[in-house]
Amino acid sequence: MNYRCILGALAGALASLPATAHHSEAGYDANSVAAFEGVVTEYGWRNPHVYVTVESVNAAGETVEWLVETGATPIMARSGWTPDSLEPGDIVAVRGHPDKRAGYYGVILLSLTKQDGTVLAQVHSAPEQRDATTDTIAGVWRGVPESISAFSDALNATALTPAGQRAKADYSYLTDMRPVECVAPQSPRIVMSNVLYLSGIELGDDVVTIRSEFFDAVRTVYMDGRGHPDDIEPTPQGHSIGRWEDNALVVDTVAFAEQQSVTGQGVPSSNQKHTIERYALTGDGNRMTIDVFVEDPVYLAEPFSGSLQWQYSPHLTLHGYNCDPENASRFLQ
Repeated sequence: MNYRCILGALAGALASLPATAHHSEAGYDANSVAAFEGVVTEYGWRNPHVYVTVESVNAAGETVEWLVETGATPIMARSGWTPDSLEPGDIVAVRGHPDKRAGYYGVILLSLTKQDGTVLAQVHSAPEQRDATTDTIAGVWRGVPESISAFSDALNATALTPAGQRAKADYSYLTDMRPVECVAPQSPRIVMSNVLYLSGIELGDDVVTIRSEFFDAVRTVYMDGRGHPDDIEPTPQGHSIGRWEDNALVVDTVAFAEQQSVTGQGVPSSNQKHTIERYALTGDGNRMTIDVFVEDPVYLAEPFSGSLQWQYSPHLTLHGYNCDPENASRFLQ
């Protein structure tokens, strides 16, 4: 079989596919596209990213191995991938944004085409069911991308203290990325995360539980009237107490553990951070608006207030994440 002819045809088909933005491109050149053909040597269905290694021949005629980064397994499953989508020996053609590091053979995936013409890519939002409505905030929710994008832009424009400015200037995606340690991000970033991941809310008599697929984050909101303890030990998700106001859930959280890049742009979170979130259904019952207040005197020069929306998605199911620490640091190798 003439693999070069097959791969050439695949590459031509790939050239006509549109490029789309990806989940975390800080380490990749989003303005460039690398295209190559080769043979799959490894396919790892693990988190926080599914990786594919592809052996190929570069322009100098040397055999090289590309590391292809995709999304996490919940995202890829909703994009039509399975643990059996690829296997060693498969002939593929790949397009992706190249790694910014000189001489490093790595891309973040745009599309992958198999020998039989099957095109695999990453879908960035879950399938919609716009006619689904509810009269409670309980259930499964996914983020509304345009609202989260606007929220993120506003958050990243918040004035910083000198300490916040220094931290942002010194931040390096390759050396400071917190998910390398498989630690779930905290509010407000965890609230923003379901532009790609799902969240689930469970209502109890004395406790509300807010779950996220992203790093299997679980937030426990105490609804029994207690206050925040004076001597509470900081934790990644902090200590949350809640109350109902006109059918809206108000969540007040303190005692966050210090965390790097809580906004995703290099601004950390201190243990003095305080957040208030208000979860309220929209009038038609198919969306929820979340108003977020954040203050952190260590890194933010002024408090931040913003809003985003989640879409009610009862047709979807939360997946487990089970972050693999070894796989989390693979992009650094």
